[in-house]
Amino acid sequence: MHRALSSRWLNSALNIAEHSRGVELPLFLCPSINLVSRRQRLGTVASSSRQASRWRVQHRCLHAEAAAPTEPIPSPSSSTSQSYPIQKLSKQCRGCGALSQTSFPNQPGYFDLGRKAVRNYLRPQTVDRSRHEDKIYEDALKHFDHKELEAKGVDVEALVSSIVPPEMVQRPPPKAPLCDRCHSLMHNHSGQSIYHPSIDSIRDTILESPYKYNHVYHVLDAADFPMSLLSQIHEILDMAPLRTKNRRSRAGKFYGGQKTELSFVITRCDLLAPTKAQVDSLFPYLQEVLRDALGRTGKHVRLGNLIAVSSKRSWWTKELKEDIWKRAGAGWMVGKANVGKSQLFEAVFPKGRMESTPSRHQITVDMHAKITPNQETAAAEKAETQLELTQEDTEARYIEEMEEEELDEYALLPPAPKETNYPEMPLVSDLPGTTASPIRIPFGNGRGELIDLPGLERTGLEQYVKEEHRLSLIMRSRIVPEQMTLTPGRSLLVGGFIRITPREPAPIMLTYAFTPIQAHVTRTDKAIGIQNQTGEVNIENIAVPGTGEKTKLAGSFELKWDVTKHRTGPLMRKDAIGLKVEQLPYRVLSTDILIEGVGWVEITAQMRTKELFERKPKLDAQAAEEPQEKEELTALQRLEALAEDPKKRALPPPAPVSENTEGGEPNWPVVDVYSPEGKFISWRKPMNGWILNKPKVSAASLKSRPRKSMKGMKKLEKKRRREREASAAGSAS
Repeated sequence: MHRALSSRWLNSALNIAEHSRGVELPLFLCPSINLVSRRQRLGTVASSSRQASRWRVQHRCLHAEAAAPTEPIPSPSSSTSQSYPIQKLSKQCRGCGALSQTSFPNQPGYFDLGRKAVRNYLRPQTVDRSRHEDKIYEDALKHFDHKELEAKGVDVEALVSSIVPPEMVQRPPPKAPLCDRCHSLMHNHSGQSIYHPSIDSIRDTILESPYKYNHVYHVLDAADFPMSLLSQIHEILDMAPLRTKNRRSRAGKFYGGQKTELSFVITRCDLLAPTKAQVDSLFPYLQEVLRDALGRTGKHVRLGNLIAVSSKRSWWTKELKEDIWKRAGAGWMVGKANVGKSQLFEAVFPKGRMESTPSRHQITVDMHAKITPNQETAAAEKAETQLELTQEDTEARYIEEMEEEELDEYALLPPAPKETNYPEMPLVSDLPGTTASPIRIPFGNGRGELIDLPGLERTGLEQYVKEEHRLSLIMRSRIVPEQMTLTPGRSLLVGGFIRITPREPAPIMLTYAFTPIQAHVTRTDKAIGIQNQTGEVNIENIAVPGTGEKTKLAGSFELKWDVTKHRTGPLMRKDAIGLKVEQLPYRVLSTDILIEGVGWVEITAQMRTKELFERKPKLDAQAAEEPQEKEELTALQRLEALAEDPKKRALPPPAPVSENTEGGEPNWPVVDVYSPEGKFISWRKPMNGWILNKPKVSAASLKSRPRKSMKGMKKLEKKRRREREASAAGSAS
């Protein structure tokens, strides 16, 4: 192949009539051609010398957008000079939303200018596409005698012009780099959480919205649903009240020229069941649990604004994306830390729709945040201070002021970035508090934008867990639990620092830990020692030292939900026996114990109906003191009794057990839960997760023949061998 290329170049040089090319004049022979680029290089060096002092005094290190090429850089080759644009870092880190800065290494948004990814982005490298064969061909031509070639009829000038100059091709522009904190989170899974904002700051941020129509998506985590719910969120954020069941209730209302509505979005629903159909069947249950969590106001609302999605499995994300597109305006992702807002943001953002024509009534003000009178006064003071600067300092401050004018230091909402069809999405990390500042990404050619807000602080269970085990608290995939039995005198330990103990007298209970941390059943006295970090049992406790002293009772929870119909099986199916619950001599009771940010533990117990609804001891004593009236028989009943044979007389049927006890509630089984500081624990109506997630028993495993037992086969083989040897010895004799 190399010989063919060389011969082709020689043929092009010899055939002068067919291939006539002009010799290009090198730039180094005419310095005036490259005068402009040389001045720009000198300006680049001068600006870089002043840049160090500018970084030391600044408070917000903002940069221009990456799409605007401003000044060229010199080419590394001395023979050719091509200009390549210098790209600047964006105003915000695309991963966490923090303001870009180079002054404080331990803060979000810090960019190390010496990092390779940052250097390659600021100054894109060029690729030398010249091949080694071209260099050999050029060196060979230099050693030939030009006079001898001319004597043989070779045109030397055409031969020299056939040499192709080395082509310097610029690489495709790299992606905008992440700040050092996001880079460490993505590649090393290490970093520090930010200071979580308050609900008041979230409200003030939403009030700065430049859109007439706003929609808040309250993101809830399915792992501990509904513990991540912000109670009374519609009142705190000054939104329209939830629509009630009254048919005349209004769908929305304007406040201060803006209309703000609310939807509840349950994320990571793939943790609840293996299939989408099973999760859809849980929707009435999720509505009922959310209604109970909303309190007194939840009894009268419709809850038609509840959505259950899974970003990992793409369940109902397409429908939510179309809903965001149709609503237009501003969509706000609000929720607690580490509930999956950023991952949901990436799944439902409407990409590639810049060709759309925006509606005329969407945007009513400028794309930037609203300006208050105090902000105008501060801007006037900055303009006065600019007059006192020297000429050199003015040039150094000019770029900074142009950047800071675009972003007001008193505004909570950053400016909107330039819209692209496929923008970079926020960073998804397991660290609580990854998003440091609101991340605005517009869509639809000005139709609207989606804003990812920082997460609100949870109660902080990870503070009591060792650093190497904190990532294990997050449920990343669906759990198939193991069925564990709690007999009297035994307790369940979750992670070694959360204890669930049945209160005596207690029936036998079945527990299913839907948690990513390990669960263990042991005696109650051993469990207390392990939780208090005083025992010597070889069971791991992932809590930090000293947590055992802070262990308190988180609450006593009753197993008061009847799940007999779900647990009984064919006894209550209509196509089988078809019994009713009242006809069974037992009840199956259950509840779900929630651990904030971790998961839940399903607890189930079976009790006899007589024991469940029997009277309490005090009531039995009072009833014993009262004289019991004997039931008198009528004359006809006395005659029938005398006529019948006492031996053949049928016993009367047992009286049905009354479920209405005079003492109040039935005798529900109770479990006591102990946790650090007595926090991070709640309960809910049982979801029956074990029925949805238990290991499948295939028909092939049921029909397969059991393996034959090999017990005693070796002894039997030895016995038979000895008998054969004995018979052989007898025949020989």
